[in-house]
Amino acid sequence: MKLTVVGCSGSFPSVDSPCSSYLVEADGYRAVLDLGNGALGALQNYCGLYEVDAILLSHLHADHCIDLCAYWVARNYRIEGCPDPLPVYGPHGTPERLARAYDMPEDPGMKEVFDFHTLTEGTFDLGPLRITAIPVNHPVEAYAFRVEHGGRSFVYSGDTGVSPELVELARGTDLFLCEAAYTHGREPYQDVHLNGRQAGEHAAAAGVGRLVLTHIPPWTDAEYNRADAAAAYAGPVEVAHAGAVYEF
Repeated sequence: MKLTVVGCSGSFPSVDSPCSSYLVEADGYRAVLDLGNGALGALQNYCGLYEVDAILLSHLHADHCIDLCAYWVARNYRIEGCPDPLPVYGPHGTPERLARAYDMPEDPGMKEVFDFHTLTEGTFDLGPLRITAIPVNHPVEAYAFRVEHGGRSFVYSGDTGVSPELVELARGTDLFLCEAAYTHGREPYQDVHLNGRQAGEHAAAAGVGRLVLTHIPPWTDAEYNRADAAAAYAGPVEVAHAGAVYEF
């Protein structure tokens, strides 16, 4: 597998990165996890607009899904004609939410361009990839994903607060791509996001091989969160950046 960080900024784009989006490649198959603000433009640095085989949306906050609207335009109005409908896996109500975002009727909405599938907890195959989705602790319906291929795996947390279920999903994974949007001791909100220390605690409890912190907003000190995570987790810790590539 090859994992490319297309965008990793939390909540809104930074000067260096779009919002959440990750390209997964294996055996010529390409899946995209999330497509947040600005991600569609950056994605074209790594693959063609019409080379994506499937998209998975962790949840329906704009910083994880809104560039599906731009992608609908790119596919629907393609000069050579619209490609076959692209599989899109998302929470309940994804097609209706995206249609409203683009101010179009919900029926047919974007259903002639995207082949929508409703996510539920469980495991399924996408091409050569095995995907396990579980609900995580966020104010809206949200999922984390474990992606497996050829005996290797990584877990993408999506957006979550403290989640014992996420620890179980990540147990023994090679790489844990875990959100760390908050700073320990600063934000008072519960059950929304993790801070660096909590991300490290989740990684340590799961026994992961490597921790990569993501979804850090521009106003948050990423190095502070990395140090907090490293204090709780003894393995390698780094901060995601746009363009980073991990191979398994």
